Amino acid sequence: MTTDEQAAVVIVAAGRGERAGQAEGPKQYRRIGGRAVIARTLDAFRTHPAVGRIVVVIHPDDGKLFRDAVDGHDVTAVPGGSTRQESVLLGLRALQAEQPRHVLIHDAVRPFVDADLITRTIEAITERQGALPCLPVSDTLKREAGGMIGETVARAGLHAAQTPQGFPFAPILAAHEKAHAIGKSDFTDDAAVAEWAGIPVKLVAGSPDNVKLTWARDITMADQRLTAHPAGFPDIRTGNGYDVHSFEPGDHVVLCGVSIPHGKKLSGHSDADVGLHALTDALLATCGAGDIGTHFPPSDPQWKGAASHLFVEHAVGLVRGRGGRIANADITLICEAPKIGPHRTAMTAALAGMLKISPDRVSVKATTNEKLGFIGRQEGIAAIATASVIYPGEVPE
Repeated sequence: MTTDEQAAVVIVAAGRGERAGQAEGPKQYRRIGGRAVIARTLDAFRTHPAVGRIVVVIHPDDGKLFRDAVDGHDVTAVPGGSTRQESVLLGLRALQAEQPRHVLIHDAVRPFVDADLITRTIEAITERQGALPCLPVSDTLKREAGGMIGETVARAGLHAAQTPQGFPFAPILAAHEKAHAIGKSDFTDDAAVAEWAGIPVKLVAGSPDNVKLTWARDITMADQRLTAHPAGFPDIRTGNGYDVHSFEPGDHVVLCGVSIPHGKKLSGHSDADVGLHALTDALLATCGAGDIGTHFPPSDPQWKGAASHLFVEHAVGLVRGRGGRIANADITLICEAPKIGPHRTAMTAALAGMLKISPDRVSVKATTNEKLGFIGRQEGIAAIATASVIYPGEVPE
């Protein structure tokens, strides 16, 4: 599917979530199953082949919360307004330069939206017609009158609306702009804006799992849903990394974050710490995030002479941003000199600090190359690293 055929997405995440309580911050940033609600919501759209650009509308005060929650996600964040309706308009305006054919508008606090629902909604959108996922109302409905039952409302034909709601982009943007221009701001969802503007909206089957997290209890139940039962096949991933650097004239080497006096130094664009470079690649491998050169290209002058702990900490942030828990890290340094044993404790402590795990989950070993090859000739040092990370969920079939 080409970029022109993909639907853009506006995710509304600018609310304060007062009904869920503010003690732990806005509900879209609360953690369920070890990850922020908004990160789980984004995953559903980022991995869908029919979805293109994603714009997230956030509260102006939530920049750091957003960055911490979705580290590694390639999305655009724009500041929202004082109402949901205004925030949607600002999100649509952020897409105006691209003029996508179709757009989905979704609440950030619906993290259980699935690929099938997204597909059904997109497929129902036409150039003149929107799409609304919904569920038939099953409860008996009562209209109140002064605290008493005024009447029973017939539920035939009634549906509970969900998101994502999908629309042809230009008509829904025009409808929102028109409502904004005349000060009409009492719409409760985007399908209501479309209805008011005369845009037909087709009903598509929603999902009972696609719940909106409104109250504190909803968040607790969502967390229990994700953590109450251990996965049949836990998502444990192992990544490997390898690095090698040659020697050049100098008076010390840096290995696993520790400076060691030596008659030579390692040659590289950064501090050439082979142990940390290999570990960075191992961590990135557990979440398919490329390699160290992807994130820190040696052609970029800002990394000249940089301390390699920065690379490891960046990789740790990506892993944790995806809900990963680092189980252990194992590094083998391959060299004839210097001696590693006297520095192993300091290296272990440095690595434990970078990885935010206990020292007993870190292993640093060393071996020689039995005087064979470039390592045996003391022309350089190599390192092999392995990292094991446990991610939320389970391995798919």
